[in-house]
Amino acid sequence: MKIHEDAVKRIVRYLIGTVDKGLIFRPQDEIVLEAFADADFAGLWNVEDAQDPTCVKSRTGYLIRLGKVPVIWKSKLQTLIAVSTMEAEYVSLSMCMRELIPLRRLLKEVQEVLKFKSSVSSTACTLFEDNQGAVALANVPKMTPRSKHIAIPYHFFREHVRKNEVEVRHISTDKQLADLLTKGLVEAKFEGLRDKLMGWCEDNEEY
Repeated sequence: MKIHEDAVKRIVRYLIGTVDKGLIFRPQDEIVLEAFADADFAGLWNVEDAQDPTCVKSRTGYLIRLGKVPVIWKSKLQTLIAVSTMEAEYVSLSMCMRELIPLRRLLKEVQEVLKFKSSVSSTACTLFEDNQGAVALANVPKMTPRSKHIAIPYHFFREHVRKNEVEVRHISTDKQLADLLTKGLVEAKFEGLRDKLMGWCEDNEEY
């Protein structure tokens, strides 16, 4: 069919045009496990049908890097309808933790067998979040009146933070790599984050 023919041609043109593109791996003295979590609060509001409850759901975006290389990434609508930017960001942070904590445990087990140098043996792995409220909520020892309504399943990771297995740190929005996964960006910002994510430029910044 013509539609299939056009689709195949488009795929082939893409492959030809990106033959020199791909993830770049650079040797590291120490393999560092780190994550970036972000959210777009009610990003579809006034874009889709205002009567459709789906349009007020926020979008989660997160990615996990091992040795500066992305190994896990996800972009999806949240099931909970968040009532604030802080809540949407906190839910995104929690969803990322569900992938980060088991991966940290696995990396630690593999390291003991293969004897390579990894950050998880000496320090907490870092999760970067660009919302100060979500960072504060992740690090405080108890719920606050503003946050107690958030469902209990989203608070599960706090014990790992208390044990210094995971550190939740603030990062500026312009350095938030997960921003790519939550919304459409202007070309300059998209390309800058993409180049860092793919390893097309040196990423030696201290976050």
